[in-house]
Amino acid sequence: MTAPASSEKKTPQFGSAPLTPLPASPGDHCGDHCCSGPAPSAENTSPRADTPPPPDATRYSWQVQGMDCAACARKVETAAGKVAGVSAVQVLFATEKLVVTASGDVSRAVEQAVRDAGYQVVASGEQNTRQPPEEASFWRENRTIVILTAMMIASQLISWASPVAGNIAFIITTLTGLYPIARQAWRLIRSGSWFAIETLMTVAAAGALVIGATHEAAMVLLLFLLGERLEGWSASRARKGVSALMALKPEVATRLVDGQRESVPLADLRPGDVIEVPAGGRLPADGVLLNGPASFDESALTGESVPAERQSGDPIAAGCTSVNRLVNLRVTSRPGESAIDRILKMIEEADSRRAPIERFIDRFSRIYTPIIMAIALLAAVIPPLLLGQPWELWIYKGLALLLIGCPCALVISTPAAITSGLAAASRRGALIKGGAALERLRQIRQVAFDKTGTLTLGQPQVSAIMASDNLDEDQLLALAAAVEQGTSHPLGVAIINEAHQRGLTIPQAQSQHTRAGIGIEAEVNHQYLGLYAPSRVPQPIDSHWQQRIDTLESQGQTVIVAICGEQVQGIIGLSDTLRADARQAIAQLRELGIEGVMLTGDNPRAAAAVAGELGITYQAGLLPEDKVSVARQLNQQAPLAMVGDGINDAPAMKTATIGIAMGSGTDVALETADAALTRNSLLELPAMIRLARATHDNIRQNISVALGLKALFLITTLLGVTGLWMAVLADSGATALVTANALRLLRKGK
Repeated sequence: MTAPASSEKKTPQFGSAPLTPLPASPGDHCGDHCCSGPAPSAENTSPRADTPPPPDATRYSWQVQGMDCAACARKVETAAGKVAGVSAVQVLFATEKLVVTASGDVSRAVEQAVRDAGYQVVASGEQNTRQPPEEASFWRENRTIVILTAMMIASQLISWASPVAGNIAFIITTLTGLYPIARQAWRLIRSGSWFAIETLMTVAAAGALVIGATHEAAMVLLLFLLGERLEGWSASRARKGVSALMALKPEVATRLVDGQRESVPLADLRPGDVIEVPAGGRLPADGVLLNGPASFDESALTGESVPAERQSGDPIAAGCTSVNRLVNLRVTSRPGESAIDRILKMIEEADSRRAPIERFIDRFSRIYTPIIMAIALLAAVIPPLLLGQPWELWIYKGLALLLIGCPCALVISTPAAITSGLAAASRRGALIKGGAALERLRQIRQVAFDKTGTLTLGQPQVSAIMASDNLDEDQLLALAAAVEQGTSHPLGVAIINEAHQRGLTIPQAQSQHTRAGIGIEAEVNHQYLGLYAPSRVPQPIDSHWQQRIDTLESQGQTVIVAICGEQVQGIIGLSDTLRADARQAIAQLRELGIEGVMLTGDNPRAAAAVAGELGITYQAGLLPEDKVSVARQLNQQAPLAMVGDGINDAPAMKTATIGIAMGSGTDVALETADAALTRNSLLELPAMIRLARATHDNIRQNISVALGLKALFLITTLLGVTGLWMAVLADSGATALVTANALRLLRKGK
């Protein structure tokens, strides 16, 4: 059931399956990003998404299931673009969303067109929020491949016993595998995609059957189905990261009305509502803190490991966690417009701005398939019709040409190299999500790094201790560790760990009290000791200690001041640790002609210290949207790779040419990224780029071999020098050559 067109502005909620009509007016901010970038070419038949909509146009959106790659997105766009009245079409592949702008109600027609193309459309009213897809069983997802493989093995065994029976068995096997592919090819032809890769596979397998090359026909189909399955798995894994981002918001919120608590869904929250969040709970919406001070874990959004201290009146973003107390907040965001929703929209926008990636074989098939079919047809009919040549001879040559055109070598040339490249990368501790990512990786000319957890370990450590005259460093550290005993604060944990590493005896503390946003206090050895941030010390700090504090902070360290009575007993500096391999990785990138830049939400002094050690430029104090803006600017100058580990890095990763996540990063960063350094070694980054460049060279070699041999035997077949068996040899030989060449890439993984 579809929703009627409406002129009312509706806020799109990420992942919502319903068809959502939106007015395509200049003021419709919610829909602007959907049509900001050009649509895929799609045989140049579907309207472009950046085409100005008619004045009375309405914008509709659906969730489309079954798209395994960007080529699928192009097919969906082609099908929707054929519907009368549609002025613009765009598919946001990352979020499986189809957006159509049209004059009049075209909802039913678009849905039917997409279904006819072989894809599933989730229509209005079926679900209000995006739910994680039900995990399909292994048998359900792979049964066609398993059955086809089993039938091929059985056919081969039969052929050894009886060649005639074996040939019949291979014919049955090929027809079994060909049926779903041919059915999809017919659907795509009817929807406007005449020469999709499914058509290429259908023609190749049918042609091979006609001339008796049943073994080759079955193998082409099996390779194609395996490739499609791998692409589907990769797409599913990528989308799990987006689902994880949605999980940062609780499903319900506790709203306070006249002192009474009520549980309400997020969609019912409005700006001005007062909500309650317990200690350890996540904020369901953006809000202003009413009962500060309080500590909030913002690592899910910023990637910074140290909780932030917030005061009454400070804004807090959705997805943050209250660390140490129950808090009340006044809601400031509308449903679908919180910090989490904005990040999701940025991921969608970045995905829509990026040029769609089409598989080489699918692009080439639009030219290759009709040319081969035309040549084979002309060879079979022209000589007999115009020159009086024997029909049997030239039909035989036409079939031989069709077999030469069988894309076995072409089909395997690119995926064989890509598979070898991906396998070599995985051996080195780098996960690259598919051939498209590998192809983009070779283009990189600059790399943007997040700081915390990427260039640094993301684990604060004690880096400086300055004690007063009546204490030494170890005594000060032991006292501070006593005060911090039992804390979960990363800075407190770092102090305790340092005391343990030095083998110090930590005295017992009593009356421990945490003053949120200020510090922590306790009684140690019958004296009251407090640890505070420099700006929260209860009394003025004399110039002697202030100068030392300024010195440490200028080095990018976080400073804790120890106070006993009204006297400063010392200061402790803590800083994150640079990864041991960071300098070497930056140096190797420079050797490849790639420059590095650091983008971080940390303070400029800490960023300057890290960037200075590495000899790279930096931009600090960046919010997620700031990182997206900077990444977009850098990407316009030269292809950019964004390396990060936090949710805040995800939109910038999608904006860059390629996103790369650290293996220790958040699930969202790992799943959103196009590649991941699973061993957390930055040295694998330059190695990964070198491998991507080698894979590209290998693909070019494979394609040259495959097409070169086909061109050679096409000429010799027309001249009568070679016959059917040589055509089979040409195809099989080319396949063997390109496979052997691709396997050379595996050596680079050692």
